[in-house]
Amino acid sequence: MTAETTPTPPFRDPQLPVAKRIDDLLQRLTPDERIAFLHQFAPAVDRLGVAAFRTGQEALHGVAWMGPATVFPQAVGLGATWNEDLVRRVGEAVSREVRAMRAHDDRVGLNVWSPTVNLLRHPLWGRNEEGYSEDPRLTSAIATAYTRGLRGDHPTYWRTAPVLKHWLAHNNETDRSTSSSSVRPRVLREYDLRAFRETVEAGAVAGVMPAYNLVNGRPNHVSPLLAEQLRTWTAEPLLVCSDAGAPSNLVDSEHYYDTHEEATAASLRAGVDSFTDHGTDGSTITGRVRGALTRSLLTMDDIDEAVRRQLSVRFRLGEFDPGSDPYADVKDFDTPAHRALAREAAEQAVVLLRNEGGLLPLAADTRVAVVGPLADECKLDWYSGTLLHRSTPLEGLYDRFGAERVTFAEGVDRVRLRAHSTGAFVSVPEAPEAADEVRGAQGALDPALLAGRTDLSPLTTDPDGSELALVDWGEGVLTLRAPDGRYLSVADDGFLRASADQPGGWFVQETFRLEPCAPHGTGHLLKHLGTGRYVTVGTDGVKVADGDPETFDVVVTERGEAAVARVAAEADVVLVVAGNDPHINGRETEDRTTLALPAHQERLLRAARTANPNTALVLVSAYPYAVDVTGLPAALWTAHGGQAAGTALARVLAGDVSPAGRLPQTWYAADADLPGLLDYDVIGSRQTYLYFEGTPLFPFGHGLSYAEFAYGNLAARVDDDGLTVSFTVTNTGAVTADEVAQLYVRAEDPSVPRPRRELAGHRRVTLAPGASTELTFRLPLSVLEFWDVAHGTWRLEPGAYELLAGASSEDVRLRTTVTVDGEPLAPRPVLTRGMDAADFDEQRDTEIVDRTKVSGDAVTPVGDGPGELLYRGCDFGAGVTEVTVEAAGAGSVELALVDGSAPTTLTLDRPTGSPYAYTTLRAAFSAAGTHDVRVVLRGPLRLAHVGFSG
Repeated sequence: MTAETTPTPPFRDPQLPVAKRIDDLLQRLTPDERIAFLHQFAPAVDRLGVAAFRTGQEALHGVAWMGPATVFPQAVGLGATWNEDLVRRVGEAVSREVRAMRAHDDRVGLNVWSPTVNLLRHPLWGRNEEGYSEDPRLTSAIATAYTRGLRGDHPTYWRTAPVLKHWLAHNNETDRSTSSSSVRPRVLREYDLRAFRETVEAGAVAGVMPAYNLVNGRPNHVSPLLAEQLRTWTAEPLLVCSDAGAPSNLVDSEHYYDTHEEATAASLRAGVDSFTDHGTDGSTITGRVRGALTRSLLTMDDIDEAVRRQLSVRFRLGEFDPGSDPYADVKDFDTPAHRALAREAAEQAVVLLRNEGGLLPLAADTRVAVVGPLADECKLDWYSGTLLHRSTPLEGLYDRFGAERVTFAEGVDRVRLRAHSTGAFVSVPEAPEAADEVRGAQGALDPALLAGRTDLSPLTTDPDGSELALVDWGEGVLTLRAPDGRYLSVADDGFLRASADQPGGWFVQETFRLEPCAPHGTGHLLKHLGTGRYVTVGTDGVKVADGDPETFDVVVTERGEAAVARVAAEADVVLVVAGNDPHINGRETEDRTTLALPAHQERLLRAARTANPNTALVLVSAYPYAVDVTGLPAALWTAHGGQAAGTALARVLAGDVSPAGRLPQTWYAADADLPGLLDYDVIGSRQTYLYFEGTPLFPFGHGLSYAEFAYGNLAARVDDDGLTVSFTVTNTGAVTADEVAQLYVRAEDPSVPRPRRELAGHRRVTLAPGASTELTFRLPLSVLEFWDVAHGTWRLEPGAYELLAGASSEDVRLRTTVTVDGEPLAPRPVLTRGMDAADFDEQRDTEIVDRTKVSGDAVTPVGDGPGELLYRGCDFGAGVTEVTVEAAGAGSVELALVDGSAPTTLTLDRPTGSPYAYTTLRAAFSAAGTHDVRVVLRGPLRLAHVGFSG
């Protein structure tokens, strides 16, 4: 007699189609179990043998938040490599480490929230470090490479499941959860959507994460574009994961809905599948879902659709086929190959901005002075893992040139703080040896919750005090470091301790500001920026408090400029290593206010140049600066380069590697060149290299080499399949080096504003001295199209297009022109389509807002004055006699032909009550033929549509 075996349920059968397996598992889940799956932390279903699952594992440039892991250069640094093959290999290494770490820590998730494909439209954006480029095609190329590495190359199973961040038009931290990005249709289609679309269409993306902000007045978490655009780009199910806390923001901060049940239902119906809210506790979200069901705001079909998309990801990750998952036993972690790749990536990210007179590369016997606040630092950012290995510029130069040939001065001010109340100085108690602890080394699902240390003794005062290193990071923000290298920090109990290995955390507790006392007073108050409270001195120690702030005299024992000048004078070459700390003055939650280098670092640079004209500037930063390099023989930039940053930089400086990084965004010369941070109209305000008409400090695509390259033999042809462009690149220099050849296109006589030039292709190639290579680019004609707002379609305009090949967007070596057939731009068919208000050609003092909470756009004036819209080429045919407008609110709509004729005013005398309560106004309006139309909006109204008849 044999025991009966339990039949394998269909969802466990790898021979069945995935859709059938999902349907089988779904019908086995109870309604409550399905609802529970909607939270980020989906619980296990033990009766079915289904494990717990969480969406979200940060992996922007290495596995983040879960303890030690290989740390690669920041994303903007990976963008600076312009090298898809390299970035694919980085993504592969990161995903292998995700798998290896998960094998011993099930907190590590396989649904990775990376990469960030937000375009680096504005260099003051606090999260500049997370993106790849200001150009949508370069961003998509790098993002596609990274996602392919993360996904793996198995046809069925994925190593990890990448989710793109942050949908959509998200480039400001200021008021990020309440601000609305006004994005006109051309900018939406040609710029912001493009990076997402081309990456999704490449086929290695599991989903997207909506951003905190609103677009055209509607929160991204209820955006109709998730259905109308995103999910039309691929036949694969895409998982949409909310950003942390964003579902609650719909009610709590944005006040877009009155109740959380309405907000949750709207998000789910719009396409959000996984709710990241209230940490690991899913009860609040599931309660809201049940409430929405009770109120008939949702159906179980809505819930099932979201659960299907989540299960699709889990099946692709091999969760239900443990015997077939090819990645189940991956153990590659901190391997020699990963360490070598981290160094290679850091080397390829270095951009040589300037090199006059051959200062670089440095000769082997050069005596080098390396100075500056970043000279002996290997900085991490919010999305970094914990360092397993560490290499600073100073350490790299020691290793490459020998410690006897390298001198160092950090260039910080050395100070003592004397309390007025007692005359004693602030003193740092000795810390026990066990105090050597690195923030986040154990990993945390939510590192924002990591608390400051309270196991160390608080600061005290005594007659001698301790000498502190004061680092001024600009805008009055400073850090104070104890003699043992620990930063002064404030824990939950309010006491100051020398307890932090680096500034960091969601709420940085290591930054201060010295504020002068009242006029005619002496000394300074010391404000702790993390709590907003002032430092006081008491019998129990030094702490922050709401009252009785201490007044301090800042006694300078050594100026940083003096130390820099001293070592600079004795060296052959000075390297000033300047830049930013990724947790200070520009990071998630905080935008920068200026492009300027911190004043203290400018002073150090001047001191070095005065002492030694052979001074090079090395910028290590997450974003561009506007810095005067006139007279400097050399300047370089690299993003924070991860664990191998110092070694890589030293090898480039020594000439072991010829630099070939290229700028992934424009470096503007001054703040005056920038539009407002919240101005998302890259066309109208002439933003990025695509439209900027000024002279940049360094242009998009710029980067020099230790070799020289010649370009030649440009050929181009057009056929039905697209454009084929080829040219040769020859290394005419004396060293093997990489060149990044770039191809741009430009419409010569466009009927609408088009980019000055637009990247159509690029290739990074390695060439030995004297070697040549022919590069061929095959481009679809769609690279020449623009979005025709008058007809709501993409349009290829016939005519001449210039092709430009060279070493940057401004260093053009070859040009030719091709003529393309297409469809001319026709007049706007206002008789049949009317004019949707947002489909303007030009605007002034208006913004696009939501027509309804579900879909559609409207336009409203900004501020108290009128707003103006211009619609070109409106075809009225044989004639019209009436105009209608759909508007809500109160105010007036004035229409006229641009020549001033046919003026008509339509007035909403009585407010419509709700901004979504539209009414139709009619008036006489006479026009025939084709004319430009000007519309002026006055008052707090929303214009949705203009129609003509008669």
